[in-house]
Amino acid sequence: MTERTDLRPEAIAVARAELGLTPERMPRHVAIIMDGNGRWAQGRGLSRSAGHAAGGDCVPRIVRESARLGLEVLTLYSFSSENWHRPSNEIDALMRLHAALLRRDRDTVMAHNVRLRHLGRREGLPDELLTEMDISVETSSTNTGMWLNVALNYGGRGELTDAVRHLARDVAAGRLEPDDIQEATIAQALQTVGQSDPDLLVRTAGEQRISNFLLWQISYAELYITETFWPDFDEAQLHKALHAYAGRHRRFGGLNQPTG
Repeated sequence: MTERTDLRPEAIAVARAELGLTPERMPRHVAIIMDGNGRWAQGRGLSRSAGHAAGGDCVPRIVRESARLGLEVLTLYSFSSENWHRPSNEIDALMRLHAALLRRDRDTVMAHNVRLRHLGRREGLPDELLTEMDISVETSSTNTGMWLNVALNYGGRGELTDAVRHLARDVAAGRLEPDDIQEATIAQALQTVGQSDPDLLVRTAGEQRISNFLLWQISYAELYITETFWPDFDEAQLHKALHAYAGRHRRFGGLNQPTG
């Protein structure tokens, strides 16, 4: 039985207050580049597959804590379009792992009123994985709480390319005038449609790059990079990232714009 968290607004307010986080200093959307599984495993004399499995075990606790603190959106970068260049045996193991995690974590998604969305292209993903993804998306579609975006076979340039193609088809069909295309029009063609852009982008394992992740959406995201490998990224590490965000001033090109 999956342990349930009290997700009532008053419980969320208490959870935030206990951490010293005020509503105006909380991000609405946190995106995480989950990096370091292989290096975590190597340092322990384990296989890379064992590292990926350990990283998968980290996901439910971050989802639970994010929901408990009232995040509106949590986006996890799980497998990039560039990751297909890895050895085939590692890719096969990752695909099987993702399917198994979707099955395993379905109860957590439902117990925490989470809505799951897949970001990325379906082409190339195994049928078993797509089936499990579709079941989780459909099962959680009537939930009303936090969005959990799983970026799987995802690339920011690919997403923008697909959006441009969509808009080009609308123009060719006479449904859209080129001069009517605004930033909001493009945002509506992205896979994150209807969601706020990330306020905070977290990258684990110390790498200082964004790796083709949410290129449009993170235009004004605050960056938080930790040396902690993803399998060791726990609730306390999430709290550190949230406190770092709370201490910043987001200017959006202006002056003295408060966070939030």
